[in-house]
Amino acid sequence: MYPHERRQALMTLLSKHGFVSYHDLAAQLGVSEVTVRRDLRALSAEGLVETVVGGGQVKRSASEVSFMTKRVMESKEKERIAQCAHQLLEPGMTIGLTAGTTTWTLAQGLRGFSELTFVTNSTNVAIALKSNGYEDIHLTGGHFRTPSDALVGPMAESVANQFHTDLLFMGVHGVHLDYGISTPNVQEAAVNRALMKRSDRIVLLFDHSKWGIEALARIAELDEVDDAITDVETSETQALQKLGIAVHIAAP
Repeated sequence: MYPHERRQALMTLLSKHGFVSYHDLAAQLGVSEVTVRRDLRALSAEGLVETVVGGGQVKRSASEVSFMTKRVMESKEKERIAQCAHQLLEPGMTIGLTAGTTTWTLAQGLRGFSELTFVTNSTNVAIALKSNGYEDIHLTGGHFRTPSDALVGPMAESVANQFHTDLLFMGVHGVHLDYGISTPNVQEAAVNRALMKRSDRIVLLFDHSKWGIEALARIAELDEVDDAITDVETSETQALQKLGIAVHIAAP
């Protein structure tokens, strides 16, 4: 495992479990504690983690990992998911994108399509689309919140209700077979539900690290989703297919 891959895996472990000891990190990554300590120091210098007595933890804001931190986690998987998502696009479509690092990755790599219109509650997504030459971009407005850098609140929810989209790409914090899809922020969940209500086809984008997570605010039941794009085929993805969801595996 290359150092950058090992550090991404380390970040994923910390984001899932909060504090993790040096011993447990070393055991799960298959390296020495000396290597773990060195990686934690490097990530701490980037402002991504905090080293504490006996181990490390992700720097958190409002109990949720920041957008800048999540950008570097599972980045290769997100790139594959984004490339798979591009295959669903056709010229002339109106595309919705919720806030999140996976939808941002999709927007960053989106080039070569003509006559696309975009609706989003993410300034990061809008900036990425603009930098790729797209002009017809509609932001919901609203209150700017971190860590996910989403626009939320009554204004964002009201505006989201006014837009119709052919496709809605949704990034989420958690995917659970019983609980559904969820996010730590109640206001963000409300805006996502409004965007879902006005879309013809809802496409869920998530990597394997999101499975089994039940965040505070449920966005929707899984059977309200039309497609799911993820990076690994598992018994859970087979369960999605039984619900009638079209599952796309963005394999390496």
